[in-house]
Amino acid sequence: MIAIVDYGMGNLASIANMLKRIGAPARITSDPADLDAAARLILPGVGAFDTGMRSLRERGLVPILERRVRQDRVPTLGICLGMQLLARSSEEGSEKGLGWIDAEVVRFRGPGIKVPHMGWNVVRPTGKGALLEGLGDAPRFYFVHAYHLRVERPEEVLGETVHGAPFPSVVGSGNLLGVQFHPEKSHRFGLGLLRNFAEGRC
Repeated sequence: MIAIVDYGMGNLASIANMLKRIGAPARITSDPADLDAAARLILPGVGAFDTGMRSLRERGLVPILERRVRQDRVPTLGICLGMQLLARSSEEGSEKGLGWIDAEVVRFRGPGIKVPHMGWNVVRPTGKGALLEGLGDAPRFYFVHAYHLRVERPEEVLGETVHGAPFPSVVGSGNLLGVQFHPEKSHRFGLGLLRNFAEGRC
């Protein structure tokens, strides 16, 4: 079973519906028993970094997620804000992130760059991870964000997207994966990516 972590932020039902379409058993939950039993975890998210971290902490979810991700090595996928929460910190606020990826979250900057980055854009696979397997050389996904990861280790960048300049749109480190876009809004490419995750290809 895939546990979609419910901490009050994210397109939970949309993710669950996409997983249902590919026949992957999933449950929207914040119940520690469900999180303990899950074979895979999805950490979704829409909104501000500090609000997301405070919500995780106030609901008491950080310790069990820390154990399942860091000790039990359960495959975990962060989506949009959920990906950003994997980092150490964010320019968007003052809360500490989960710190599971050696990265910080920074705002888009540069002349003529529209913020937020919104709409369809191409992801160019750059790493050896299988999350993008079978999706071609230039899969397109739906983005809505004003901040992005700046990753310390280049080998943890599995996909890049250009918005003014290239930025990491897919990251991976061991059992941890993150995507800056919304696969649940990305039609066949999103379905393919979630299928790869659900079937353990990555």
